[in-house]
Amino acid sequence: MVKKSNKKNNLSFFKKLSRWFDENFLFIFSTFLLAFIPLYPKIPLFDIIPGYIVRVRFEDILIAVAGLFWVIQIIRKKTTWKSPLTKLISTYALVGLFSLLSAVFIIHTIPLELIHIGKSSLHLLRYLEYFFLFILMYSSINTQKQAKTIIWSILTTVFLISFYGLGQKYWYWPVYSTMNREFSKGIRLYLTEHARVQSTFGGHYDLGAYLLIMLPIILSSAFLSKKKWKKRIFHLVHAFGLWLLIMSASRASFASYGLAMLLVLIFLALKEKTWKKKINSFFKKTLGMGLLTGSLMLAFGGDMSERILQVFDAYPEISNTYHSINAERKKGRDQIYDWMGIIELKPPENSIGFDNTELESVLTATDQQPTTRPSDVYKDIPDLVEIATISADGTKTIIRVERERTWSDNALKYGLSLAIRLDTLWPNAIKGFMKNPLLGSGYATLNKETAYHFTEAESTDNNYLRILGETGLLGFLTFFGIIFISLRYSFKYIFDKDKLKASLAIGLVAGSIGLMANASYIDVYAASKVAFTYWGIVGVILAVLSLPKKKSLLNPDKK
Repeated sequence: MVKKSNKKNNLSFFKKLSRWFDENFLFIFSTFLLAFIPLYPKIPLFDIIPGYIVRVRFEDILIAVAGLFWVIQIIRKKTTWKSPLTKLISTYALVGLFSLLSAVFIIHTIPLELIHIGKSSLHLLRYLEYFFLFILMYSSINTQKQAKTIIWSILTTVFLISFYGLGQKYWYWPVYSTMNREFSKGIRLYLTEHARVQSTFGGHYDLGAYLLIMLPIILSSAFLSKKKWKKRIFHLVHAFGLWLLIMSASRASFASYGLAMLLVLIFLALKEKTWKKKINSFFKKTLGMGLLTGSLMLAFGGDMSERILQVFDAYPEISNTYHSINAERKKGRDQIYDWMGIIELKPPENSIGFDNTELESVLTATDQQPTTRPSDVYKDIPDLVEIATISADGTKTIIRVERERTWSDNALKYGLSLAIRLDTLWPNAIKGFMKNPLLGSGYATLNKETAYHFTEAESTDNNYLRILGETGLLGFLTFFGIIFISLRYSFKYIFDKDKLKASLAIGLVAGSIGLMANASYIDVYAASKVAFTYWGIVGVILAVLSLPKKKSLLNPDKK
């Protein structure tokens, strides 16, 4: 009898374990993905298109596995595919398909060849892959306890990313960049003096955009948490993340986060009952955040300040005053380092120094001047130009020779970063839009010189122009319609009495508006780590905000 009882208990245990696994695996896997994707460096597994910068990475394999399990659960009716955004996402997918067909068969911006069609189709599939993380997160969260688990996961992820950035800046921890085709193969690098910290991301712009999504959620949670120990942890991680944002030296992301932070403080103030409390709350919190940001900028923001002050290079008095103050700041920092006994480490042997200020593309505009270099270029790195030579026996050889770099008027006036956009990238996007205003010129066509030109990477550095150029007005309206619906849905909960819902709603609305501001200068919605994170977070927050509705949908017999 004892043996039978033990056997029965064992079967009961395994049955309960199997049931728990069946009910929670989707949530565990999706939560893991939300942390793993930003933490794991952009090291490729293999090329999907030979010579193309977009490669298959480990997160793509994991998302495919999650997708398979999700489909199985849908078939078993254990989860739902319905969400507030499903119809619009499906509409965008159709518009993307029509844009692709139009580009191939009507306006002929994409040749009827496998490599060109495959490259454009890859970009459409990537957008759908990003959206899938939204659907996965939305369908996997069924309780507030799960939502709180994800918030702690977010907090831990931001802390680890910030700590890794600290190691990159001061201890030569590895950098894996995707800022050019060779480095994107997974070459191990280390940061040089003027290089911007990018932590586990492929570029400092991507890092800045990621923090722009996460920090408003952490900040709103810090102020709305009831327990003091939670408040302290959230504020500490927020400060660490803000330090990392400053070290990334991404002006666009920093300015956009200033907007997002201001919105968080305004929403928090408006939650107070009386106008006196609203005003006091706003000024008190704004003063605290201003002091924090100013202190971090004063101590660590040399590179960020220099990039911001480049705007004032036309005013020598302001520029000279700043550089004088910055020199004194560096002396003070060095004295503190000496007092603390901090020793500067040497770069690791057999490694490559990485300076992302040297990797900016160089324009080839016709009216260029060799008189000086742009304010955001620190070293004169010559161009490598391929030249064909023919020997005496008629053999043709391609050699590379160095040529002095020249700069466009915009590069000398505004800096290289903005000049690339003004001279090349933005006009190309407008041309793509004009070819077919409704459906655009198709994915991955904006940087082509001819229809048959195979580009190694795609960039517009303005997500609005990129979406207009690639998918036209229909793509623009459906894509940003998805974001608009998300914001409208979230805005209703900003003043909710449930502090968890309110903090998440405030964080999403403020972060989304900040990200939209950043999108005017960076292709944030096309950057894999940023896009995965953003749509995953939207899925989490919309799931939490609609929990009662979802419970009745998944468990109609339960109240």
